[in-house]
Amino acid sequence: MKTLIFNGSPRKNGDTQAMINEFRKHINGEVKIIDAYYANIKPCTDCRYCHHSEGCSKKDDMQEVYDYILECDNIIIASPLYFSELSGQLLAVMSRLQTYWCARFFRYVNPIEKKKKGGILLAGGGDGHMEKAIETAECLLHKMNAVSVGAVCSHNTENVSPKEDRNAIENIKKIAMQLNYDYINKTIKR
Repeated sequence: MKTLIFNGSPRKNGDTQAMINEFRKHINGEVKIIDAYYANIKPCTDCRYCHHSEGCSKKDDMQEVYDYILECDNIIIASPLYFSELSGQLLAVMSRLQTYWCARFFRYVNPIEKKKKGGILLAGGGDGHMEKAIETAECLLHKMNAVSVGAVCSHNTENVSPKEDRNAIENIKKIAMQLNYDYINKTIKR
């Protein structure tokens, strides 16, 4: 089983990373993490290359990510909440999924045949609104042919670290266990 994690946090040891670390304790198989703030991935510039050609005109680390998206079984979107939304740098990286949208609506092809499962891990404080970030993450998962099995929000991080948020820890474990279970059942049915 292969799992791809998009990490939208600039903090290498912050709350989002704590949630990713907890998830990794429970998920089986290979895990690849794309750190949005440290990867060499430029945002989409709407050059229109993908309107008529497969892939993307930009040759950077996203080329490897595209390959991994095709072969992985699970995709996790993990991000701190900034103004009740995914981080800006994560959204910049994810703008490169435009090639999949163009494949479907301009070239009339399905760019990702393999169905995937997904999950969402969010960390933040603030006013308690995370619905917009979940909706955005679910939209992004859909572009990668993934269906979310759940979202976990540790949303009181100014008072309680995700490392100590028992509810978040339990729900992260549930997402990992569901992905493990779904993969095993899919493999048995083959």
